[in-house]
Amino acid sequence: MTPSIAELLTELKQTWHCTIPVSEFMQICPESYIEQQFSVNAPLAPNINLHHTMFAGSIYTLMTLTGWGAVWLNQQLAQVQGDIVLAKADIRYLAPITQSPVAKVTWPQVDMSVLKQGRRVKVTLTVKLYCDDNCCAEFEGTYVSLPLT
Repeated sequence: MTPSIAELLTELKQTWHCTIPVSEFMQICPESYIEQQFSVNAPLAPNINLHHTMFAGSIYTLMTLTGWGAVWLNQQLAQVQGDIVLAKADIRYLAPITQSPVAKVTWPQVDMSVLKQGRRVKVTLTVKLYCDDNCCAEFEGTYVSLPLT
C-alpha cells in the first residue's frame, strides 16, 4: 500500500530532523505536494540575522532541502530507493526576506524506475523562495540519486 502524501510529508520532516539537526533548529517543514509542486516553509525567527532578515545560510539550507525533498518524495511515489546527493548548486539572492518564506519547486517528468535497474537518476531543479507573492531567491540544484547496492 502506497502511503498518502500527508504521511510522506510527515516522514520527510522526521527524516530531515533526525539526520540533519540544523533543519529541526530552523523549523523547516514540508507544507504540501500538489500537482507536482512541492512547498516547504520555515519561520523567520530562528533564521534571522543582524539585519532582521533571513540569514543567507538558512535560505541556502531551506532551498537545498526543498530540492532534495522533491527527489525523495518522487522516489517514494515511484516505490524506488536511492542515495540522494546535491552535485551542483547555484543561488541568487534577489531581495531581503523579512517574513516567513515558502520555497517551491515543480517536479519535471523524470523516470525514477531506472534506480531499480542499478542506474542513477540525475535531475536539475529550480527552487524559488517566496515572501507573499515576491520571489526573493532562486536556487538551481543538480541532484543525483544513486542506486542502493
